[in-house]
Amino acid sequence: MKIVICPDKFKDSMSAIDVCSSLKKGLLVNNSDLNIISCPMADGGEGSLEILNYYLDLKPEEIIVNDPLFRPIKSTYYLSGKTAYIEMSSASGLYLLKKEERNCMNTSSIGTGQLILDAIKKGATSINLFVGGSATNDGGIGIASALGYLFYDSSDNLLIPKGQNLLSIHRIDKSEVKFNLKKININVICDVNNPLHGKNGAACVFASQKGANPNEINQLDKGLINLESVLIKHDFPNIANIPGSGAAGGVGGGSIAFLGAKLISGIQNFIKITQLERLIKDCNLIITGEGKLDSQTEKGKVISGVSKLALKYKKPIIAICGDADLETSKKLGIKKVYTILERAKSIEDSKKRVGDYLTEIGMELLTNL
Repeated sequence: MKIVICPDKFKDSMSAIDVCSSLKKGLLVNNSDLNIISCPMADGGEGSLEILNYYLDLKPEEIIVNDPLFRPIKSTYYLSGKTAYIEMSSASGLYLLKKEERNCMNTSSIGTGQLILDAIKKGATSINLFVGGSATNDGGIGIASALGYLFYDSSDNLLIPKGQNLLSIHRIDKSEVKFNLKKININVICDVNNPLHGKNGAACVFASQKGANPNEINQLDKGLINLESVLIKHDFPNIANIPGSGAAGGVGGGSIAFLGAKLISGIQNFIKITQLERLIKDCNLIITGEGKLDSQTEKGKVISGVSKLALKYKKPIIAICGDADLETSKKLGIKKVYTILERAKSIEDSKKRVGDYLTEIGMELLTNL
């Protein structure tokens, strides 16, 4: 029997690589002759570069950049020839801030722009930017600022590139941009398909997770509407309704406007890198998983992408998650769902002993098919 294990990470608990190892350990306890293929996955969110390094030989580049609150930190991106791989969370990630510091009114993506600029200066002509896990809702003006764009209010005062100032943008000056867009190929790999603004947009869906209160969320949403309007006025492309333009607090759309970037589905990108479709085509069972299976899973997460391949090749698929919405799992055609929380004593216990619980599930899994 050939089994493909292809999970995402369990956020704040275990990497996708270790999830594969724990499940494989359990599966082999009572079935030592199984052919198990571990294929750890990512969807463009934080941890994506760890998975890329599992499959590719990348060279790390460490530099000092600004964190989301403009403080200097060390951050790392990766090079392979003239291609750079940059994870937004390493410079502009929510995990870089203490809980009391988190408020996307005050944060900026400028550090991510500094990583991009350094890669260009070192000869990169192709940049892959993974944008999950950000602490920002600045529409990408922080990234743009690092690359030379300047943003002014109606009194011609230079604006600090942070979420709070989106509503004040009146004029965009691109005369100081430090690179030629036509010579750089930029792909933004994202794990959601939300639009820039509105009820399903960046601010309304994600800003509360980044510390914004209801009034601030409303202001941020209006700020993104204003950004769209000013971009159109300055002959930039209309980005509002492009799926994924709301990724990372509007970095998806901002990258299209300011960098000429293309948005790429994170899970589709990793399916290609890992050759997962070929593996699934030739297997008997698929096991996938992630920290939480919910309505966001359907919008470009790992389980969604894997489930589509399972349906295409008529393969049975099982999901193992920290927690799960069973209605969503039914929509995705998942045969059975196991959750850590139904076994653990508490959320803290589920995170502390996730490896043990995954191994335990692996031991039981085939007997319950």
